Amino acid sequence: MNLPPPGSADDRAAGVLLGAACGDALGVPYEFGPALAADHVPRMVGGGLGPYAPGEYSDDTQMAVCIALTLRDHADPLSDEALCRTADAFLDWARDGASDIGNQTSAVMRGSGHAFGTPRVAEVMARFSAQRFEEGVRSAGNGSLMRTGPLALAYLDDPDGLAVAADRYSRLTHGDPLASEACVLWCEGVRHAVVHGDTAGVRGGLELLPRDRRGRWSAWLDEAEEHPPHFFGNNGFVVSALQAAWSAVVGEPDGFVPAVRAAVRAGNDTDTVAAIAGALLGARWGASAIPAEYLEAVHGWPGYRAEGLAELALGAVSGPDGSRGRRRGGPPA
Repeated sequence: MNLPPPGSADDRAAGVLLGAACGDALGVPYEFGPALAADHVPRMVGGGLGPYAPGEYSDDTQMAVCIALTLRDHADPLSDEALCRTADAFLDWARDGASDIGNQTSAVMRGSGHAFGTPRVAEVMARFSAQRFEEGVRSAGNGSLMRTGPLALAYLDDPDGLAVAADRYSRLTHGDPLASEACVLWCEGVRHAVVHGDTAGVRGGLELLPRDRRGRWSAWLDEAEEHPPHFFGNNGFVVSALQAAWSAVVGEPDGFVPAVRAAVRAGNDTDTVAAIAGALLGARWGASAIPAEYLEAVHGWPGYRAEGLAELALGAVSGPDGSRGRRRGGPPA
């Protein structure tokens, strides 16, 4: 398998999508089950809601792939063209590729499907999401957080731009600001990890939030650091999902595998918590830290295996002309 050199920035960039996909596939068999015992070793045995083949990832990674393809093919992720490409990709996926789909995302796909292929599709989708929130529909699920990690790859030297992009891409389907804020924090964690090789960026991301929101999120991160992942059992809620993933990351600081397994053991929305954690863990430890048995097994819509996911992640870094990462500085080698 042709992967970047271990310990390089490219290794960590490739780890973003690979880590998310492997966490997703590892969590699939246990979705909506109880928390697992501390000595239980999760395995990619398939099954779950799909049912899925062993090693097959779910909607978490499928939607992340939609975003990564946009980043690979568009120089400016915030352009109307890029946002519409993503919105169209979501709609196309929901119609023909989704092996599973969350309630909030499903409602938005139904409510905006009439705009598919038009220059206003992203606007229509985001407006419909905002309207649901304004009408009091609960829309702070984890469905945007699970997919936005790849955005960091297009903004490796631009945390402020990344925060704007994380907010915009979250709001395509989730109108609640909590979902956007979670995406800002986690995307900054991923960006910082690719560039610097540590997980300090999640707390660093607090500075990217509105001032009146920082204290609340800081307290939620404190809580995550004080409790095990299964403490946050209501992890379909975006705050609890982030807390469960962060608890797994900080509670198992010595490598990819212990932490991603801890995320799965949280129970309930296991594939999503492990996908969220996996994106950050892959960015921290690199694709080279992911076991060969995971890399050999992982696969999913629309036909990617490990090497293809790694290439897609690196394409998101470089952009359509192959120069974005180098033109804007990119990550240190």
